[in-house]
Amino acid sequence: MANIYDTANQLEREIRESQQFGDLKASFDRLKENQEAHALFQEFQQLQQGLHEKMMSGEEISEEDAKKAQELAEKVQKEDLINELMQKEQAFSAVVNDLNRIIMGPVHELYN
Repeated sequence: MANIYDTANQLEREIRESQQFGDLKASFDRLKENQEAHALFQEFQQLQQGLHEKMMSGEEISEEDAKKAQELAEKVQKEDLINELMQKEQAFSAVVNDLNRIIMGPVHELYN
């Protein structure tokens, strides 16, 4: 019988070696080299996390929060290094979604 934890650890190693993860890491490394772009990215991440936490706790997003998010999103869209990172993240997420679909196959089959 296979040890699924050994398999998961092997998958983790293979993910690190994948082209998509390598591209994502290289893109993030380039972003970190640009202090201004990196600071903008961190600010964007913090804002997203804060808004997510508010939503999860049932708190309403204020008009001020929405305006700040819109302004920051416009700045982010103008930054090529962040756009590149987001594209690489989407490609990597597609792989993760495919893996999740495969892994959850037995459960999906069970309920259908």
